[in-house]
Amino acid sequence: MARLPAAQIVDRLLAAKQQPVAQTEAAASATLGTVAPPQIMLSGLFGEFEKLSKASLKDLSPDQKRKWRNPKLRAATNLLGVIGDMPVASVNRGHALDFRQWWEDRALTGSVEIETANKDFGHLNMMFKAIERSHRIGLGPVFGELRINGGSTGQRLAFDPTFVQDKLLATGALAALNPEARAVVYLIAETGLRLSEAVNLTEETIDLTATVPHVRVRPDGRRMKTEQSERDMPLVGVALMAMQAFPGGFPRYRDKSASLSATVNKFLAKAKLLPATGQTLYSLRHTFEDRLTAVEVPEKLAAALMGHKFHRPRYGLGPSLAQKQEWLQRIAFRPPSTV
Repeated sequence: MARLPAAQIVDRLLAAKQQPVAQTEAAASATLGTVAPPQIMLSGLFGEFEKLSKASLKDLSPDQKRKWRNPKLRAATNLLGVIGDMPVASVNRGHALDFRQWWEDRALTGSVEIETANKDFGHLNMMFKAIERSHRIGLGPVFGELRINGGSTGQRLAFDPTFVQDKLLATGALAALNPEARAVVYLIAETGLRLSEAVNLTEETIDLTATVPHVRVRPDGRRMKTEQSERDMPLVGVALMAMQAFPGGFPRYRDKSASLSATVNKFLAKAKLLPATGQTLYSLRHTFEDRLTAVEVPEKLAAALMGHKFHRPRYGLGPSLAQKQEWLQRIAFRPPSTV
């Protein structure tokens, strides 16, 4: 206030004087800058960060927002439990190192994975940086460079294609799964679609009457993982069979890929259909990529089928549906005779 031009100080004094008598004291404090700005407490860290992130969240679906929200809220809650509540501006490097030590102690007992700790550090670093940019409260890189070495990213293993054909697609192998979940397994096995892409297909994005039956992977109320994720995928083999059974998509699991994943993975584990540690339903996408490699699909076409970025600049419209169909038919699985 003292550094403001004299005219602005006078304007503020006049504004305070014009308030009703009962509010004069409060108005004077507010207009003359003697009220301390409200402090952001650690217990409100995530809430403040979520408000600052509104613009970047506007195109997320409800389930995507849940997945965005939960790990950050967990990291903030973990930190609060270790160092207690205090103003965010008071959190220093020492507190961050105490938090790192807490995670190291847990990792040494084997009760948690190192990468779980590193994810917490990353989320906290992001939230503190965002609040510093917005409020300029003098935070340094409090949570930078805390990563614990020795962690594993937990890369999912692919299924052997022969195992998929002889076991997962054996007649009756998935009979105990509900029909929608079973059809999604067939669809992913044959097309390599991401779970979220498969469950969000609708009647408008499934075309079974075209010369090349196909599905159109589109945002449809959610954010795509990458720009290249938006693509058209021909339906062959068990994928065509699945979509003929569900031409309107999978309403039970729409925007609920986590629910589908939990249901199918629990079933696969119980049925002993996960032969290697680290395999999950998502492993079928890795199997799809391996199958493309096995028949030496051109790199540009493989990227178009996977929804990956191609390393060269994009020119033209890319591979046609007919071209994609031709290659997919070379690796198509044999459908089971029944469920």
